[in-house]
Amino acid sequence: MIKLFLPLFMLLMITGCKKSELEASNSTAVHLEKLDEPKEAYQVAPPKAISEKLLPDENQSPITPKKMDTISKKIIKNGNMKIQVGDIKKAQNQVADILKKNNAYIQTEQFQNTDVDDNLDLVIRVPHKNFDALINSFSEGVGSVLSKNISSDDVTEEYTNVSIKLANKKIYLEKYRDMLRSASTTKDMIEIQETIRELEDEIDVAEGRLRFIDDRVNYSTLNLSLYKEKVRSSATSKIGFGSRFADSVTEGWNSFVSFLLGIISFWPFLLIIPVIIYLWRKWRTRKTK
Repeated sequence: MIKLFLPLFMLLMITGCKKSELEASNSTAVHLEKLDEPKEAYQVAPPKAISEKLLPDENQSPITPKKMDTISKKIIKNGNMKIQVGDIKKAQNQVADILKKNNAYIQTEQFQNTDVDDNLDLVIRVPHKNFDALINSFSEGVGSVLSKNISSDDVTEEYTNVSIKLANKKIYLEKYRDMLRSASTTKDMIEIQETIRELEDEIDVAEGRLRFIDDRVNYSTLNLSLYKEKVRSSATSKIGFGSRFADSVTEGWNSFVSFLLGIISFWPFLLIIPVIIYLWRKWRTRKTK
């Protein structure tokens, strides 16, 4: 009988030990899993308002924009030239030929004719690579250069900064659009939509600025003034000596008439003169007696 129960007792002891070891291992695993859980999950409460959701999380890595290609140099060239010419029409034809050779065009044109001179003011846009050749052509073959001012402005830094900010704004815009799809309350949707609208306006402004800079970089601007001085400054100097002499006589007569009319305009004072003479004579006679 003892031999029968002894193996059964040993089997029960082995099974109990294995069960205790299994429970101990499971308890240790559960404890380790609790230790591995981040403490922040129990310390940070979910945001109660959309404004809190929009704030960047300090525990998250900062948003990094997509890698941008290296921006080449952005140089804006501008110029001002004033050229004295002998004939405006001939100079205008020469300018048209020079513009055609350099792929340039006239943006604005203004002509002014006075008694002293003729002025033709042009605002010319020319590809950046042809700007220097255009300046040299005007300096050599159109007329006498009275003044010339050329300037270059490096806007590479501004262009780079605007491009980086634009890329960041586009990333934020996509994130806010994702938040809008998952918004649960009307208040959250309104606040997210307002933020999206502001970001879209800022993106439009930044893109407009980049387009403006690209336009000024790709096409330089030249303010060209063609100037012709007239030999005679009055209408009478264009006719003969006899006509000019007659005009002078006429002007003298007109001046004399104007003088007489000016004296006549004082007629009330002329009436006082005889009275003054009569009183003076009467006083003289009394003094003699």
